[in-house]
Amino acid sequence: MPRVSFEALPESARVWVFASDRPIAGAAADQLLAEVDRFLDEWRAHGAPLTCARSWTDEHFLTIAVDQSGAAASGCSIDGLFRTLTALEPALGANLVGGGRVHFRDATGSVRAVSRDEFTALGERGAVTPATVVFDPTVATLGDWSDRFETEAARSWHGGLL
Repeated sequence: MPRVSFEALPESARVWVFASDRPIAGAAADQLLAEVDRFLDEWRAHGAPLTCARSWTDEHFLTIAVDQSGAAASGCSIDGLFRTLTALEPALGANLVGGGRVHFRDATGSVRAVSRDEFTALGERGAVTPATVVFDPTVATLGDWSDRFETEAARSWHGGLL
């Protein structure tokens, strides 16, 4: 049972969040999702198909989830996911793999991506506060993703940057 709807997975499903450094929309988003779906439809760990899903939100965030109660994603299978996304980056003109960026909603509600130092500087100027909505790509389960992927900086590690 490979790819399913995101909502069909249990809260214990393992998640990986890939956050783009710029918005990906239109044909580029279509290309990204088609390639991700193609990969997920064939995703296996040690020969066993993985029950998995993906979510695409705010033109920035690709979340991949795997129900590990049947077959767990292995190091090699996870590496395959990372290789697939890395290979797509040049065509998309965006970086999905790799961290160091802080994503938050600005005063207009738009998603912005900045370095940690820039986020701290924005905090010093009062442009971001503990109440600023941030995105936490470090969540590990679908339950955590539902609860605190998009949250106030004060409820996340982002608060330590302010």
